[in-house]
Amino acid sequence: MHKGGCRCTRLPRIEPGYTVKMSGDSHKTFYLETFGCQMNVHDSEKVIGTLVHEGYQQVETVEQADLILYNTCSIRDKAEQKVFHRLADYKKLLAQGKKFGLLGCVAQQEGEKIFERAPHVAMVCGSASYRNLPQMLIQIEAGKQRVTGLDDRETDECFETEFTARTNPHRGYITIIEGCDKFCAYCVVPFTRGKERSRTSESVLAEARQMADLGYTEIQLLGQNVNSYKDPDCGSSGKKKTFAELLAAVGEVPGIRRVRFTTSHPRDFGRDIIDAIDAVPTLCDHVHLPVQSGSDRVLNAMQRLYTREQYLERIAWMKSAKREISITSDVIVGFPGETEEDFAETLSLLDEVGYDAVFTFKYSPRPNTPSLALEDAIPDQEKSRRLEALMARQKEIQIARYKRYIGEVVEVMVEGKNEARKQWIGRTSHNKTLNFTAHEESALQAGSYVKVKATQSFPNSLLGELMI
Repeated sequence: MHKGGCRCTRLPRIEPGYTVKMSGDSHKTFYLETFGCQMNVHDSEKVIGTLVHEGYQQVETVEQADLILYNTCSIRDKAEQKVFHRLADYKKLLAQGKKFGLLGCVAQQEGEKIFERAPHVAMVCGSASYRNLPQMLIQIEAGKQRVTGLDDRETDECFETEFTARTNPHRGYITIIEGCDKFCAYCVVPFTRGKERSRTSESVLAEARQMADLGYTEIQLLGQNVNSYKDPDCGSSGKKKTFAELLAAVGEVPGIRRVRFTTSHPRDFGRDIIDAIDAVPTLCDHVHLPVQSGSDRVLNAMQRLYTREQYLERIAWMKSAKREISITSDVIVGFPGETEEDFAETLSLLDEVGYDAVFTFKYSPRPNTPSLALEDAIPDQEKSRRLEALMARQKEIQIARYKRYIGEVVEVMVEGKNEARKQWIGRTSHNKTLNFTAHEESALQAGSYVKVKATQSFPNSLLGELMI
């Protein structure tokens, strides 16, 4: 394998409930709970696929499991503490001979210190070490009390695993880049996920074609900074693909009807991405572009590597696209030293952009990050006040933006049905939830695509009627 690249992975579609029997009548069972982002959700699919192939059966409760796993997130202190509280609650299960394992970002961040904080944990495994899970499981089964799988931040090792258990039969994830080189002042990801390393475009396209052959119609490309993708190999074409070229190529795979991507970093967001969205109809009309703050002073302190003006230039590219693009973002309030004037600039940015949704967070100090050395910490009470004000302003914006869809006919992918409300649940290309009614005789199935007329709007969703 060449440096920085990954081989094409073998990815059987393992449906929920699929098991591999062990010799004899017994099963090894596991329970897995996932915290955090879509990257973690997809990582859990890799872990599930690996464990099932190793003869384990996934169960729905900790009481049923021999092995209890938590795939952890450390980007916010609250998420990290939740994991340790969960571990403390389950100490009583130790007497039943159950084993515990911590996976993901908290595992990589804390390393063997986890064994001191939670002595009943038997396995600690970072996200880039999932390929070593089979060997780690063998050690646990042999009676080893503590097994560690942690990766070097400078590793070039492939982050893919051989098997993936895809729990949604219609929508699937493909990780195209792992890690982060940006080192934002508040962010722990470079320390837990390592440096940026991309898969070859050929391996990504091979996986996309395989997913299409298996019946998937929607693909989401994933990366901590997905648009920082750098093709490590020229492949058979003799040319390395840019992110925009890879995005377009995935969108042109026969059978794929929708392609999404997340999360983008404004620094690496080029106009060619918008050109690709304009040119390839299967690329969804949605871009998630985290801004974090509307103040240049705070952006500089955060080490975000762009200014407000540069960010708004990228917004202008989206607003000049041939089709309307839904724009969503992330915002942090209460960063050390953030003044009332800085916060006011963030509020004004919401008004100027007109986001369709914003994910809002209070600043949370994280281990190893440069922001720990910053002065002028904002009291938690003030953080909460700013967060509430931000959410209230964004709610007003969303109410106005969602109203614009009333009367429009849009295509939705059917995700399921709310039997209590007698409504079908769908998602638009703009990544909006559109719940809709249909005649009783309508034979709809999850994964199908239908036309729906929007008739009502709410701050976070739409309501409509199926068009016959």
